[in-house]
Amino acid sequence: MACLSPFIHSHPIEDSIDELSVTEVTMAMAVCGLCLSFCLCLSPPIPSLLSFLSLFPSFLLPALAELQSVPLLARSPSTNRKYPPLVVDKLEEEMNRRMADDNKLFREEFCCVSDDHSRVHLSSLEGVPDSDFINASFINVSDATRPKEETVNDFWRMIWEQNTATIVMVTNLKERKECKCAQYWPDQGCWTYGNIRVSVEDMMVLVDYTIRKFCIQQVGDVGGKKPQRLVTQFHFTSWPDFGVPFTPIGMLKFLKKVKTCNPQYAGPIVVHCSAGVGRTGTFIVIDAMLDMMNTERKVDVFGFVTRIRAQRCQMVQTDMQYVFIFQAMLEHYLYGDTELEVTSLESHLAKLYAPSTTAGCGGMEAEFKKLTSIKIQNDKMRTGNLPANMKKNRVLQIIPYEFNRVIIPVKRGEENTDYVNASFIDGYRQKDSYMASQGPLQHTIEDFWRMIWEWRSCSIVMLTELEERGQEKCAQYWPGDGVMVCGDISIELKKEEESESYTVRDLLVTNNRVRTENKARTVRQFHFHGWPEVGIPSDGKGMINIIAAVQKQQQQSGNHPITVHCSAGAGRTGTFCALSTVLERVKAEAILDVFQTVKSLRLQRPHMVQTLEQYEFCYKVVQEYIDAFSDYANFK
Repeated sequence: MACLSPFIHSHPIEDSIDELSVTEVTMAMAVCGLCLSFCLCLSPPIPSLLSFLSLFPSFLLPALAELQSVPLLARSPSTNRKYPPLVVDKLEEEMNRRMADDNKLFREEFCCVSDDHSRVHLSSLEGVPDSDFINASFINVSDATRPKEETVNDFWRMIWEQNTATIVMVTNLKERKECKCAQYWPDQGCWTYGNIRVSVEDMMVLVDYTIRKFCIQQVGDVGGKKPQRLVTQFHFTSWPDFGVPFTPIGMLKFLKKVKTCNPQYAGPIVVHCSAGVGRTGTFIVIDAMLDMMNTERKVDVFGFVTRIRAQRCQMVQTDMQYVFIFQAMLEHYLYGDTELEVTSLESHLAKLYAPSTTAGCGGMEAEFKKLTSIKIQNDKMRTGNLPANMKKNRVLQIIPYEFNRVIIPVKRGEENTDYVNASFIDGYRQKDSYMASQGPLQHTIEDFWRMIWEWRSCSIVMLTELEERGQEKCAQYWPGDGVMVCGDISIELKKEEESESYTVRDLLVTNNRVRTENKARTVRQFHFHGWPEVGIPSDGKGMINIIAAVQKQQQQSGNHPITVHCSAGAGRTGTFCALSTVLERVKAEAILDVFQTVKSLRLQRPHMVQTLEQYEFCYKVVQEYIDAFSDYANFK
């Protein structure tokens, strides 16, 4: 940073940084021989950090292919300020106004973004014409399109020459059966790309993204090998083939991880999607607007997109991506960063339990109220609300959303037989880790077993008794002895064992329509008895034990969805899913986020973690789990 001071100080600090041209800044960066990823440590401070960031090349965005085949909306070259920066306190109100009438005002605003550029130069290779070219641009990050087979060598040469330590990938290798990006890294071992050797050191797969660590080194013509460097690739895998992610939560977590892990000494972060404009631009704008929000208490999405389009055409490619940026801003503004290191949980709980200084509620209740204020999308429950399916729902307020409902095969000649009251729920490491289900009704037992068979679930977690307080909570869907027949499926109890707080039943499930040797499977049911009829368990030991037992079973039987149910499939079911997800992250990263975990569950199924008591219980169990290990190494 020190090498930039003469350039920065040559302009009066009180003058607008906007007076600095892109050319001046780019030249200064060339002189300094570096590219800033996050310009937050300048001294003296700059009056408008975003104005400076919007011109300063700090993220390297390599663009390595043709544009995506996405229809672009018409744009006017206008550079007016019809859309000035928004004060964050007005963000929610303004979002609601612009999203009315199918995002009409947002679409109008996006069409006004102008599209007016800066290229990354490589060193020339002797005897290779045009070898100094790569389709990449200096913006506030280094932005690129996807590497193709013929440009992978250039891609790694750019990584080496720019001293990049972090690659951000915002596309999958294939989408809609179309190649979106060449795989520019080896699955295992090492491979040489041009004169750069790349070896895989580690890989961590999570629900929204994958982290790969590479060791790279330049292989010289003579004199052996040059020193090694560590490069980390953050591969965001939750961007759908069409549109944008359902929620910005995963992207915000991903962005925080990237910024936290990028070394201070490193060169520009390289960001790429397929064309290097749409998703890449969205990622960059979200990062810049978060910085602006935190430092200036306002956001200027329109202005920033206009600025980066002057450096690379069509950054932020669709109106849906433009709206998604605002959704990410609102998410951050309303809920902030709720991640905690395990060492800070105790102090955080002390704050949540501290007496309220106002007449309002305490911290724990206030946190839970934020969750209950999230609107339930009743219009997104079409199938569950069909007249033919209403009788299949135990509780009419808890019906699966259309986008993630569990679908079972239609019975031949029978309409409306693909419905079961169950939702796919994401876990810590993979999507659709759980099937959150209501306790079967007597007339839906067959559908329940058809679901188990179709989705190859080998683990069932039952969190209710068959009857509580004189009311049926769940029909008995397994035999006490002998064989139970449910349509084409028969169930036989093979073994039953009691533990301290739960019963384990091994059930042989046979599909009599299957004519192969794979017609039978063993399904293990974990029936938890530690939940009282009223309230919550007195301690977390039983829940911790059953979660560990289920995870062990999953490792042995394959990671197919875990079926979890209580009575309605929301309160206790949500609590189990939340705790299982949170504890897995605690073991892997020593980080927890109870609030966002529960929030994510509620976006996937109504009323998950239904009461304040259950929400508080989640924190209590995590604290008990952490207290049980005086040495963090034991978590591993």
